[in-house]
Amino acid sequence: MDSKPTAILVTGCAGFIGSRIAELLLERGDTVVGVDNLNDAYSPRLKEWRLAQLQRFHAFEFERLDITHFDSLKELFQQHTFDAVMNLAARAGVRMSVENPWIYIETNTVGTLNLLELCKEFGVEKLLLASTSSIYGNNGIPFSEGERTDFQISPYAASKKGAESLAYSYHYLYGIDITIPRYFTVYGPAGRPDMSVFRFIRRIAEGLPIPVYGDGTQQRGFTYIDDIACGSIAALKPLGFEVINLGSDHSVTLNYVIHLIEQALGKMARIEFQPRHPADVHATWADITKAEELLSWRPEVNIQEGIRRTVAWYLENCEWVRDVGISEH
Repeated sequence: MDSKPTAILVTGCAGFIGSRIAELLLERGDTVVGVDNLNDAYSPRLKEWRLAQLQRFHAFEFERLDITHFDSLKELFQQHTFDAVMNLAARAGVRMSVENPWIYIETNTVGTLNLLELCKEFGVEKLLLASTSSIYGNNGIPFSEGERTDFQISPYAASKKGAESLAYSYHYLYGIDITIPRYFTVYGPAGRPDMSVFRFIRRIAEGLPIPVYGDGTQQRGFTYIDDIACGSIAALKPLGFEVINLGSDHSVTLNYVIHLIEQALGKMARIEFQPRHPADVHATWADITKAEELLSWRPEVNIQEGIRRTVAWYLENCEWVRDVGISEH
């Protein structure tokens, strides 16, 4: 894969990150086969909107299937020759994983195993596995890839750690070139409705109170979706086996993000403080030295501009977005 790949499988193509990656791949001229099970972990209406953006491209093919269904996935590999597989399909969300850990292990760990096995069987040379900053748990900040990651504090993070470990074993045994980006608090237009930025924008816009778990001083390395997508595509280059942080190296507090949303909407938030959830870490902050060295990547969209763009998208689409259910978790 010395030149850019031309046929790429993107799992989770109707998801927040997967859809934007697929769109950028299509814009640069690649052929994309997208798969997604369109589950109801959150409103399918939002997934359908993202999918509609991809179906404008002639070089996009969609298959509705679940990566936990090995036989169906194998049929797809029999029908196509892939230069790379980008596994963005996942059950996401720290708090919900505490309530139902089984679905997280099945999708995030077993689903990854299915894709690894098929890459081995069909000779796919490159796999990108999306992972998460949640793997670092309560490590000291900034988080760097060389730190021990043995103490996850949520089933979600543990399921992703399991997937990472399987990925290394397949690289070691079968020589598959694997890159694992760990994402840090991704936000932006058409984002996940269970994430704070989407929920806060909608509730403040509608004059509803927003729940904040903790005192709002928790810090996150909020990273704009386009930066994440561009970094992921850059990570398709041959690297052997690498784990690479993709995130902001400038963390901000949740209270500051709320302030930016207030400014962009021209409305004040009604905040209802709730007890902190035990599975939430207090702070995330990415050491992106490795991403800069290996991918020539660093985030370009700061939090002020990113929130402005996200609010603008909401205001342009608010008529149908009001029908999207939002989780209070």
